[in-house]
Amino acid sequence: MNTSLDQGIEQAIRGSFDRQGLMSTLGARIDAIAPGRVTLSLPIGPAVSQQHGFAHAGASFALGDSAAGYAALSLMPPGSEVLTVEMKVNLIAPAAGVRLIALGEVMKPGRRLSVVRATLWAEDAEGSRRETALFQGTMIPA
Repeated sequence: MNTSLDQGIEQAIRGSFDRQGLMSTLGARIDAIAPGRVTLSLPIGPAVSQQHGFAHAGASFALGDSAAGYAALSLMPPGSEVLTVEMKVNLIAPAAGVRLIALGEVMKPGRRLSVVRATLWAEDAEGSRRETALFQGTMIPA
């Protein structure tokens, strides 16, 4: 796979991300963009916690879905946007720590539908990561 991303596509992804009110509200950011791969993160704090102090599954889902969607967008034609057709999540461990990190990846790009996956980790204050959720879904150009 080509490892360099067209600057126009990267700017389009960053612009689209900046227009997402939810990502802004959650404090999420883009950490890395490459063809077919996007990494997002957000701090775990009171605004995204559930009653036990872990990151809420809703915040986890939003981050994984967005990472997978932007990974798909990185391989779509210029001028495209992206929408989720469906997304499955397995929550495999409590999201305890100081930061969530989601890596979205394209498994099979297509002209109309792209199959994607995302892996979500919770990172502790020392930088150790624990896998907390796995996603698989389908994206479509909008």
